[in-house]
Amino acid sequence: MKIPKDHENEEERLQLLKSYSVLDSLPEKDYDNLTKLAAEICGTPVSLITLLDDKRQWFKSNHGLKARQTPKAQAFCAHAIISETDFFIVEDARKDNRFFDNPLVTDDPNVIFYAGATLKDSSGLPLGTLCVIDHKPKVLEQKQLDALRILADQVMRLLELRKSKMHLEIVNKELENRNGELEKFAYVAAHDLKSPLNNISALTTMLLHDYGTKIDRKGVKIIQIIEHSAKTLKNLIEGILEYSKAPDEITAVKEEVNLKELTNNMTNLFAGETKCQIRIASKLENIYANKSAIERVILNLCTNAVKYGDKELTRIELGVDETEGFYNISMIDNGPGIPVEEQKKVFQLFETLSAKDRFGKKGNGIGLATVKKTIESLGGKVTIDSKMASGTKFIMSIPK
Repeated sequence: MKIPKDHENEEERLQLLKSYSVLDSLPEKDYDNLTKLAAEICGTPVSLITLLDDKRQWFKSNHGLKARQTPKAQAFCAHAIISETDFFIVEDARKDNRFFDNPLVTDDPNVIFYAGATLKDSSGLPLGTLCVIDHKPKVLEQKQLDALRILADQVMRLLELRKSKMHLEIVNKELENRNGELEKFAYVAAHDLKSPLNNISALTTMLLHDYGTKIDRKGVKIIQIIEHSAKTLKNLIEGILEYSKAPDEITAVKEEVNLKELTNNMTNLFAGETKCQIRIASKLENIYANKSAIERVILNLCTNAVKYGDKELTRIELGVDETEGFYNISMIDNGPGIPVEEQKKVFQLFETLSAKDRFGKKGNGIGLATVKKTIESLGGKVTIDSKMASGTKFIMSIPK
């Protein structure tokens, strides 16, 4: 028996094989289908997908053979990967000086005929083979060899997809970790800033109340600017804190939400700011969902409708219905509408479409981003249906 030599770039080849993280993995139907098809096309009882490390050949798929691996020193495939051709064929191993006394030939599984198509990556380094085996001499036709080559290429595509998926999962995990760290930082930083900002607001109010008559107009104006800036920054920080709430906090608890009570609460909240009419259009009296999350979403949408409405009376209609497995929530206002080209932009954090709202205040671009994040954290989705001068309709669906 002739012991096969190592590949001329063996260390590099072994590192490449390791990068696929496929050795000793569980059987997979996609690979088994290819070996079954190879055996059928070539008319052989055995077909294998073999991968060779430094000591063994391991079978990712073993159609017609119980063994999952053999020593590399006995492997026909170890000869195949150092061959200069894409195919390695032995028509009768009993008459071949390299294999006639090989235990795989003289004993079970009695390899007499062997044909292997090499599995190579884009650089040309071999990983193993897709091979077919028979217990008697055999000659394959050219069309059978062509089919074997095509199937071997499919094996490599599966291996490359496996590697790409694994790499993508690692990248996604890293992104999740970074995003989690950024959100945690934003939450902690914003939380720590609230206290000094509250002190600034309280002190400026007290200063104007107790010493306003002793300060000239210019001084009063400066204090008012400080107070306004502190309040603006406080609103921004509260928005960041709201946005940074963890999804598991949002989705943790579900309870009964009374829709009429929800609508009345929203109406009362906005009654003092401007003329606002909120009505419910639903055959449902209650839904079963995370109450705080639903209230947060409706509050943000109502706030947006009131702040950026252009009518003397802001009209808001809340619609709720259900399908199998989902609640469908819509909210329609009678505002100026949102241009189609701007509709994706409104859900992006810190993006605003108007310089100022109807009260002359600049928005922070957090409200609608929070709506999107909250709905998606509940496992749902939100979309917009709006035309200029025709109001805006937000459409949301959440799993029951």
